[in-house]
Amino acid sequence: MSYKIVPLIGEEEVREGIRQVAEKINEAYAGKELHLIGVLKGAVYFMTELSKYISQDIPVSMDFMSVSSYGASTVSSGVVKIVKDLDESITGKDVIVVEDIVDTGNTLSYLLELLKDRQPASLRLCTLLDKPSRRKKEVKVDYTVFTVPDKFVVGYGLDYDQRYRNLPYIGVVEFDD
Repeated sequence: MSYKIVPLIGEEEVREGIRQVAEKINEAYAGKELHLIGVLKGAVYFMTELSKYISQDIPVSMDFMSVSSYGASTVSSGVVKIVKDLDESITGKDVIVVEDIVDTGNTLSYLLELLKDRQPASLRLCTLLDKPSRRKKEVKVDYTVFTVPDKFVVGYGLDYDQRYRNLPYIGVVEFDD
């Protein structure tokens, strides 16, 4: 199957969108400590860039989880598997889960319920991309950088079969018929 990557959101636009979301986080968490949880592997690029724009007056700690519902497919299987759990407790912490994309909501719905049970002081969700047209489970997204159409997107951490995460922009995978 052949395909091509067509740019959707340019590199500078991505950076500016992340900076704007970080400003909202700075306002909301002024005077607090913040714990970011990145959902591997996709959120690494976004979380790294986001953290650079969070005020130095806000102490930031980080941890990672790895969950999977895609495998090598372009469609979510609906089965959520925790591949790597957190290294430290989130009890009593102000937590923002950082995700590359919210699609069906199946994975995030499961993950947020799991994390709520661990009794953080607060729990919010920040995503680089939101694809609400695909939602199967309702998920409250507190911070969204971009809303995207129902297309398969790659770049800035998002992949197609582990490729294209390193693109500095968001592109659409267009498959030839």
